[in-house]
Amino acid sequence: MSKVLIIGAGGVSSVAVHKMAMNNAIFTDIHLASRTKAKCDAIAQSVKSRTGVDISTYEIDAEEVPALTRLIKQIQPKLVVNLALPYQDLPIMDACLEAGVNYLDTANYEPKDEAKFEYSWQWAYQEKFREKGLMALLGSGFDPGVTSVFAMWLKKHKLETIRQLDILDCNGGDHGQAFATNFNPEINIREVTAPARHWANGEWVETPALTIRQQFEFDEVGQKNMYLMYHEELESLSKFLPELERARFWMTFGDEYIKHLTVLQNVGMTGIEPITYQGKDIIPLQFLAAVLPKPETLGETTKGKTNIGDIATGDARDGSGEKTFYIYNICDHEDANAETGNQAVSYTTGVPAMVGAAMMLTGKWAGEGVFNMEQFDPDPFLEMLGNNGLPWQVKELAGPLEF
Repeated sequence: MSKVLIIGAGGVSSVAVHKMAMNNAIFTDIHLASRTKAKCDAIAQSVKSRTGVDISTYEIDAEEVPALTRLIKQIQPKLVVNLALPYQDLPIMDACLEAGVNYLDTANYEPKDEAKFEYSWQWAYQEKFREKGLMALLGSGFDPGVTSVFAMWLKKHKLETIRQLDILDCNGGDHGQAFATNFNPEINIREVTAPARHWANGEWVETPALTIRQQFEFDEVGQKNMYLMYHEELESLSKFLPELERARFWMTFGDEYIKHLTVLQNVGMTGIEPITYQGKDIIPLQFLAAVLPKPETLGETTKGKTNIGDIATGDARDGSGEKTFYIYNICDHEDANAETGNQAVSYTTGVPAMVGAAMMLTGKWAGEGVFNMEQFDPDPFLEMLGNNGLPWQVKELAGPLEF
């Protein structure tokens, strides 16, 4: 049906490309490009051995807009799927506009020189995409992505309004490393060390990073410490759910992770300002990312499960008063690795990227301009998600979280 170009060759890209090949009635011609062609070739080889599907590979610097534009025009895909780094979002969007091609990503833009991510930079592209008759879909991962679609499914089927929303992201996996991140180390550490923010009564409330901690019992994982953080879907959810009184994002971390991160932060290794070393400018966090285990290498050693979902409270659609529902997915690291050669954190982002792309290519989600996940019908997305390795479940709770 459609030709696609995927940019980026990490763990998330590997999952997405494998899953596209498994849905080759939709993704009939798959092209993969990144700065390091050898990584693309390794993914292509794995896809070929697992599915029999051939993947075309290329070398490209996603920040070089003219070169990327030429590549897009050469391939002529119907959609560019950006699975590169968040600070490459705007150059890739620019290249898509120049080449006249639709765009999708999994995480919103953040500048290289500032640990800050927000949708304003990409929302500013609304008129540019609309005028060209093109569609850009932002944040088609799990969080952001599925968590927003979960909220809109509850809004459509269970709740007339959503007044309180908590997003809980639990990784109960053990990779056997002293310290490693389950997705890109540079982005992970920038995200975790940023100040926490949550939405309350029409404004943002900011607190220092990793200072608010609660415990929660996660199905099939157990009790875990989770920390209040800021995550970009809070920004879009507060926009598209105007009745929202409070929205929070929580992520679990083990004590060893917190200990190592604290030490690295104290000695300056998480900094993003350049320092001069032996006559060359280096970014400490980029150097740290280079020496840490690569997330795409953790698949074979990681055991355990993830549990990610939403707890939402509001007025029930059936008129029965205030209700609270918990909608979530559980993903097994070993199952994800057996299917795609990647651990569950990559899997839970790569599969929704594939599903979002399928929604666009099949016309189930369509429009002109820049869109967030909350703006579309959640039903076809979640149906395909469940049929492609990420089944979800809903249960009613006695009430919202007590903390």
